[in-house]
Formats: sequence, C-alpha cells, structure tokens
Amino acid sequence: MRNGFALTDGANPHIQRSREIIKLHPEVRHYFTHYPLSGVYISGVVGLQLGIAYLLRDASWLWVVLCAYLVGAFVSHALFVLIHEASHNLIVKGNLPNRCFGILCNIGQGFPSAMSFRTYHLLHHSHLDEYSYDADLAFDWEARLVKNSPLRKAVWLFLFAGVEIIRPLRIQRQFADRWAVLNTAVIAATNFLIWWWCGWSGLGYVILSTVAGVGLHPVGARWIQEHYTFHEGQETYSYYGILNWIAFNIGYHNEHHDLTKVPWVYLPKIKAIAPEYYDHLHAHRSWTRVLMRFLFDPQIDLYARITRDRKLGAARRATAAA
Repeated sequence: MRNGFALTDGANPHIQRSREIIKLHPEVRHYFTHYPLSGVYISGVVGLQLGIAYLLRDASWLWVVLCAYLVGAFVSHALFVLIHEASHNLIVKGNLPNRCFGILCNIGQGFPSAMSFRTYHLLHHSHLDEYSYDADLAFDWEARLVKNSPLRKAVWLFLFAGVEIIRPLRIQRQFADRWAVLNTAVIAATNFLIWWWCGWSGLGYVILSTVAGVGLHPVGARWIQEHYTFHEGQETYSYYGILNWIAFNIGYHNEHHDLTKVPWVYLPKIKAIAPEYYDHLHAHRSWTRVLMRFLFDPQIDLYARITRDRKLGAARRATAAA
C-alpha cells in the first residue's frame, strides 16, 4: 500500500489543454451552450423511477433489492449525471432554474444531494485534486483504514453514499445555505409522499437504487474511473463504453474537464474535433473491468490519486526563474 497521494506541483492540466483546443479549434465554441431537452429527460427519468416504485408497492423486499440493483441503480445514476449538468448550468440559462432541475432529480433518488453536490463539484473543478478543497479525494485516515484489501475496498464502495456525505467536512471553506435547507425540506416532503403512495417497499426501492448507483455496482465504478491513477502521470480518465448511452455521456470526463461549458450531448463531438488531444490518453472501455481491477489489484487503493500543491508549485517556479 502507498504511504500517501502522489504529489505534483504542476498546474491543472485541463486549463492549458482547454486554451490550446480553443485556439486550434475555435469551432468548439459553437458547443458552449445549453441543452433544454435535458430538462425533459429529467422529468421522464424521475417519472420512470417513481412509476417503478409504485409498481413495487406490494412487492417483497427480495424483489425490491433485485430491482434496485438491476434497474434502479442505472436510473438513479442517470439522475446523478443530470444533477451534474444542472450544477454547471448546462440545461437552461441562469442559476435558479438549474438549481430547481437539480432538486427535481433528487425526488427520484430520495436523497437531498443536489445543492451540496453543486457547491463541492464546482470547487472540485477550480481546485482539482487539492486536498484541502477537493472533496473527491479521500481523507488520509480513510485511505489508511481501507488499505488495499479487496474486502475493505468492497465495503467502502458499498457505503460510498455515506462517505460522500462526510467528505466535505475536510474542506477548508464550509458551505451551508438556504438552498441546501430547501433541498432537504423538499426531499423530506416528497419522500413522505412516495411512502404514502408506494409504501415502504416503494420508498425503499428509490433509496436503495441511489445507494447502489454510487456504490458496489458497475456504474458506481464511475467514481473510480474518473481520477484514480491507472496510468502513471495521468490525472483524469475518460470512459468510452456502451453505458454512456444511458448515462448521458458522463464517461467523457477529460473532455468535460477541458470544456465545462459543453453539455453532455456534444462531448463526443469535442473528442471528434480534437482527437490529437484525446486519442493518446489512457481511457476505459468497461466500468465492470474498472470495478474488478479496483477491488483486486493491490496497486489501486484510495491513495492511487494525484494531489496538487499550489504553494509548492509556485515556489519551485520562482526558484527556477531566479
């Protein structure tokens, strides 16, 4: 097991690549836009999830668990992706409607995560892999606890929904606003209504789907795929597998970090326009393979990440300039 994260003093690689792509391929600016149809997809996916919950209102818990893992996890994961789109204001113009779309997604998940995700995800982009600001990185104690044990890694990923709740406690700038409170109130109310109409089985299906969608499941491996080090020196990884069709192209992660103003539907076009920036990068083709390698490869633990130290980088650059 590693003793810590791999430390770099280099700048965020996506900033430079973004500048180069825009300069060499100015046509990519055409895709800096909104995609209102995502709002329609949100309504449809939430409706699908609630419809399944209603059909399971009298089902046994065995069926609830099976449906949550085999179907609901993919549906809930799709809603996570649409929350991601709303967090970047890529659905329509303006903060307010995109925040509302994010909360709407949460209705199909049973967890009030959209507003906190919006805050900490945008911080993830502006302070990529900086331990004090990027909640996508594990706590030091978390990495030491999990180690490289397949069993511990499996338990950790199974409980990842809870891990995501406590990760922001490390961030130096804590955020709590009226939107997070409103998000919680709305989901508490809609969870009550789901319970009222669909019973404990229906509500359980919705919540278990979300736990599976970020946990020990092929789509849960997406959180490993994005930034865990599978190729020495590479910080971000894309996934080009078939599940992008039902995951709103969330696998195009290098492309997204490079050009955050591009909605999910146009990310494959960015790769096609600028293949010289992406074809040479290591990419994944299977989330299931990512999951298996994470669990059983002793070289992949929670420290298999690059972290950035801005102060160290500035000091080294100043020394080199002198």
